[in-house]
Amino acid sequence: MDAERTEIGTIGEFGLIAEITKDIKLQSPRTVVGVGDDAAVLAATEEGKRTVVSTDLLCEGVHFNLMYSPLKHLGYKAIVVNLSDICAMNARPTQVVVGLALSNRFSVEATKELYSGIRLACERYKVDLVGGDTTSSQSGLMISVTALGEVSEHSTCLRSGAKPGELLVASGELGSAFMGLQVLEREKHVFEEAPGAQPDLSGYEVLLERQLKPEARVDIVEELEKLEIVPTSMIDISDGLASEALHIAASSGCGVRIYEEKIPMNDQMYETARAFNLDPTLCTLSGGEDYELLFTVPQERFEDIRNHPMFSIVGHMTDDPEERKLITRNGMEAELKAQGWDSFNEEG
Repeated sequence: MDAERTEIGTIGEFGLIAEITKDIKLQSPRTVVGVGDDAAVLAATEEGKRTVVSTDLLCEGVHFNLMYSPLKHLGYKAIVVNLSDICAMNARPTQVVVGLALSNRFSVEATKELYSGIRLACERYKVDLVGGDTTSSQSGLMISVTALGEVSEHSTCLRSGAKPGELLVASGELGSAFMGLQVLEREKHVFEEAPGAQPDLSGYEVLLERQLKPEARVDIVEELEKLEIVPTSMIDISDGLASEALHIAASSGCGVRIYEEKIPMNDQMYETARAFNLDPTLCTLSGGEDYELLFTVPQERFEDIRNHPMFSIVGHMTDDPEERKLITRNGMEAELKAQGWDSFNEEG
């Protein structure tokens, strides 16, 4: 039972905006004017810097399920997935703009809970929330986030710069977010069949956190700078390792070979996948929502990368654009296929 519920209609759009933005504090020296005016005002970047912009639209029933996505976690994740795109350009995020479409199911208190996650992410990554919009919706909750960042001209990474022979490198571990989603979906089905049942989530903490509260790898961008490595290409792993590797290959006019034994997985993901009768490797290749970074570097940076705890060399690029191979643990070659998330495919 809700302790308190204030209908948005009782305070109106501007009252709601005042409620959810009153605690926002600016952190970036580039932010001259933040929320509260018709538009934000940002100071020009310093000489040699470029502005990077990315946007995402998250829709209830397509990108998230409120049955198991707490509003605070959802707000946090909405920011992080956009900051991840900024990181994929080898840039540092600086500002975000947030738009909300809310149905009458959402009270002022619920909206403030969502915004508490948004603010937490902004504070965690030291980015400024500089504006946005709110409106009513007849089809559930929609969240639109636009993120801005900056990067020096010589450090900018695109998907299209990989060359044959270069190493394909992934940060972190893969597949955990997908398996976290499988656990949540299992418990949702149990609840639908027996509404009084308590969810069995113990032992899955790592997987659930990766699904509900992912992190953007700003630390990887910073580590690459410390190592004086500028990747020749980079992308974030939002749709699965296979899909992202193929994006780099297609954009760069190269082929790609990935080695199954080199794909980084943690034990909890591996064991849970087996318990769910899923192939752990397929979970990493096609699962998505890891928000790790996938990038290419020249062979001469091998020694800098190979024993680094943040990185795994998962494969390499080839000179045949038609080559898309997964080399299995037993040395067999299989076609590397993109089976990741597609928001226009209900079965994606």
